[in-house]
Amino acid sequence: MRKMAVYCGAYSGGPVYEQAARELGEWLVANQFELVYGGGGVGLMKTLAEAVLSAGGTVHGVMPENLYARGAALAGLQNLEVVSDMAARKKRMLALADACVALPGGAGTLEEISEAFSWARVGDNASPCAFYNVAHYYDSLATFYDQMVEKGFLSAADRSKLLFTADLSALGQFIDHYTPPVLRTYPKQG
Repeated sequence: MRKMAVYCGAYSGGPVYEQAARELGEWLVANQFELVYGGGGVGLMKTLAEAVLSAGGTVHGVMPENLYARGAALAGLQNLEVVSDMAARKKRMLALADACVALPGGAGTLEEISEAFSWARVGDNASPCAFYNVAHYYDSLATFYDQMVEKGFLSAADRSKLLFTADLSALGQFIDHYTPPVLRTYPKQG
């Protein structure tokens, strides 16, 4: 069974995003993915995890101690791993994941998927990374990544390794056919 790390908001963002989280949860189970997520019992995190569980799937939560102590965990979650801090959480989620996807979310969601993609570019993450671009939420970010290529800060080959899509079939195809970026080599210094 493959595992997908899904980064998403601790806020719901509204009905269109809640519905997308439910659809993604059902898609995960139908496509034989277990969910790896932040362990939260609020916002899109809760909606997603409950959708996976309702569809008969498996959920793995990874939560830092400080959030666990504040009661942020999904009640009754059987597979919850409490780690020391957010850095340990991100590292553990990547270690468990065969793919990384971001639902709409805030700064934390963006930071987590950006780190996963960045680590892929340096050889520390072999998993495909994608943005589930519900209702065009990530359109401006996709344009920004294109600008990175245009301005010479990201290669076109590496940009092609990051998907923005609202189509779960396209997401599945991307994951199934993904190969990690070719690692950049550097000339020896003097």
